[in-house]
Formats: sequence, structure tokens, C-alpha cells
Amino acid sequence: MSETDPRTRTIQVDYLARVEGEGAMHLRIKDDSVEAIELRIFEPPRYFEALLVGRDFREAPDITARICGICPVAYLMSAVHAMEAACGVTPEPAVHQLRRLLYCGEWIESHGLHIHMLHLPDFLGYHDAIEAAKDHPEVVRRGLRLKQAGNALVELIGGREIHPINVRVGGFYRAPKRDELLVIRPRIEAALQDAIETADFVAQLPFPEFERAYLFVALQHPDHYPMNLGQLAFSDGRTLAVERFEDVLVETHAPYSHALQTRTREGQAVHMGPLARFAMNRDRLSPAAQAAANRAGLTRVCHNPYASIVIRAIEVVHACETALQLIDGYQPPAQPAIDVSPRAGEGCAATEAPRGLLYHHYRIDDAGRIESAQIIPPTAVNQVTIEEDLYQHVAPQVHASDEELRNLCERAIRNYDPCISCATHFLDLRVERA
Repeated sequence: MSETDPRTRTIQVDYLARVEGEGAMHLRIKDDSVEAIELRIFEPPRYFEALLVGRDFREAPDITARICGICPVAYLMSAVHAMEAACGVTPEPAVHQLRRLLYCGEWIESHGLHIHMLHLPDFLGYHDAIEAAKDHPEVVRRGLRLKQAGNALVELIGGREIHPINVRVGGFYRAPKRDELLVIRPRIEAALQDAIETADFVAQLPFPEFERAYLFVALQHPDHYPMNLGQLAFSDGRTLAVERFEDVLVETHAPYSHALQTRTREGQAVHMGPLARFAMNRDRLSPAAQAAANRAGLTRVCHNPYASIVIRAIEVVHACETALQLIDGYQPPAQPAIDVSPRAGEGCAATEAPRGLLYHHYRIDDAGRIESAQIIPPTAVNQVTIEEDLYQHVAPQVHASDEELRNLCERAIRNYDPCISCATHFLDLRVERA
């Protein structure tokens, strides 16, 4: 209870469990109604964009990859695509295929970690994955195997499993030999079976009844479920070139958060991530992934964020099957990288990180020095949508106990697999009741 107002209750929670990063949420209830919900990402900004200014354009991929240890491939890919656009070069198709294969590894390991270690305990009724492992040991082992298989693929192509070092503007420092990929193939084949079993398992979980009419935003590609390439697609029917990102989506600063928030120019929140990708690309999933979606009873569009665990599992199936297809069809590129000469210009690119669309925009001078950098991660974009979800959850249950409200809010936030370190960083929960 507040010392100044006996009608006010304050709850302090030091951190939100089972997400990456640290932050806070402030919930204020007055006269039995929600007066304010603020998702406060309070860790000090890490100034990566400022650190890039003045550096050589070839350094951007390796520097930005350090933003996240779970999804460094996303930062590598968005950076190299943007710099190649600025310099007006396009690597050969074999390089793009190898990049997709690297991205498959990241989706497998990141989704595998989130599903089994961070999100699944919410549905099974456990505090954490360690408790869950006592009653569901094989489920947790399956998650660990998926994480390890994804890491092994990233290590083989990227040079190491955390913060890969083999990616460069123009391609790779070294392209793997076909025999090297064939060695890892049985492991990915086993991972595919684990992924199918995971998708079928999570599809049977009990999901809270909660849906909202989100404005989904994701990449869309004519030939495949998007990872590296595509155009911006909105669930209201708009499709735009990635270069138009800042024409329609605007960053603003909320005084209570160190991470910038993103809305449309009309002020609408947007939703990025698995639900958005699935909504606009379901027909481009691999055959095994489409079959898993059918068994789960998922229609083309899913508006329940709790079901994101199912769509993530389906995306792991897709990533494993796609990886096998890419390995089977792999022919090393004629050269691992093309020479890229700098020129004054701007380059934009977006790729699909596991958590959603990751946008990079750079301006370089004729010597290749970076003059400006803008990086918009999906967790920062999803902040506003998460806050709106929280309001819809809390408003009908203002009379619930503080502990119940805290658990409700934490579960809702974990639906988004927020990488708060990327967004600059989360749960300290304070509830005020007047």
C-alpha cells in the first residue's frame, strides 16, 4: 500500500522472467479502470548507431551482429543487404542460397530456445523449463537438440555459433564445401523430425481465448517464405518496397522508455513476427510445414498471440525442411564473395529475424565511411502492440490480485519473445491502485 494514499498499491518485480533483456512495466489502476500501462525499457542505450558513424562500411555487419547473441544472423544479413544496395552490387544466386541456409540455422536455434525454454512452461504450468523437465524430460531434450542443431548449422556456415564471423559485404569469406554440408545433413534430418513432433505437441496446448485485429507487417516474396528478401506487406493489402519503410512507419520517443516506439504515420500500432509472416506467406511454407499447420487447424490468418508458439514451431519445421533442400541442391559459388567498391549513396534492407522484421538504413560517403545509420528491431516496433494487448488483458480483470495481474502480463509479453537487448533492453512491475 502507498504511504501517501491508502487506496494505492504498488508491486515491485525486479525482472520479467524468461525473456532476453531487462526492463519494467508500470500499471496504474484508478477507480476500477486502467489509467495507464507503460512498457518501460530502461537499460541504458548502447549507441550502436552512433558507434557506426565514421566506420568503414564493411565493418557494419560485424559491429551490428553484437547487438544480439541470439539473432546475430539477422543483423548480419540486414547490414550486408543494405550495404550492397548502397554500393549497387548483387552477389550471385549461390551466395543468396547460402545466406538463406545460414538464416535457417538461426530460426531453428532461436525458435527452439524460445518454444521449449521460455514459452512452453507458461502452458504446462511450471515456473521454468527446469521444473518442466522433471515431468516432460523428452520435450525439453527435444528443444535442446533443436537448439544444438541450429547452432551447428550457424557454426558451419558462419564460422562460429555465436556472433558468426564468416559473413561479409559481397558474400562470405569462405564458402563451405558440398561434402561439409552433407556431413551435417543427418543432423538436420533428425531436427526435422523433432520439429514436426514439437509442432504437433504445442498444437494441443490450451490457449487463452484472446484475439485482436492486428495490422500485420512482414516481408513477402513471390517464391518462398521470406527470410532475407522480399517487399513490405501489410495485412490491409498494401505492398511496398523496403525502401519505403520510413515513409509509412515512424519512430517516436516515449519519455518512459529508452527504446523508440514505432507506429504508422496515421498512429496505428503494427504487429511483426511469426503471426505476421504466417498471415501473408502461409502458402509459401514447405510441404511438411504446411502439413503441420493443417494438423494444427490453423487458418491462413491467426489473431491469437498465444498461438504464436504453434506458428514458431511450424516455422522450425519449415527451416529444417528448407535447409535440407538447400543442402541437397548446393553448389559452391564461383567465388565466395564479390569485390565491393564503395560509392556515395544510401542503402536500406529488411530481413525476417525470428521475432520479426529487422530494418537497416545506412548512408555512406564516396570513401565508404558511414555517415548515418538507423536500425529498427522488431521488439521496439512491437512495444506499442504489446501495451495494447496488456490493456485488453487487464481492463476486464482490474479486481484480480496483483500477483494474478503480474502473471497475466508476463505471459502476454512472452508471446512476443521480446529481445529487449535489441530494443534497448526488460520485468520490474509496479501496480498503482487508487
